[in-house]
Amino acid sequence: MIGIETLATILAVALTLALVLAAWRMVRGPSFADRFIALDMLTAVAVGFAALTAVATGRGAFLDIALGISLINFVATAAFAVFLERKQREES
Repeated sequence: MIGIETLATILAVALTLALVLAAWRMVRGPSFADRFIALDMLTAVAVGFAALTAVATGRGAFLDIALGISLINFVATAAFAVFLERKQREES
């Protein structure tokens, strides 16, 4: 059976790969929407890291951090959607 430390290491590597790929898309993305989706993915990876840290250390405070990050991300996504809608209306 795989130990919790080994599993945490495997998950950390997978999250790091997702972090690198999302950061690459954020830098290279051709449009604002691509870059913002990459930022959304980066925050999702941050939530994953916080949850993984909570499981690995046994401290529930990291889940509060994950919740805070996800709430900020939700508000930012809604604000960006309004921004894109206004921008599209002005171009029409």
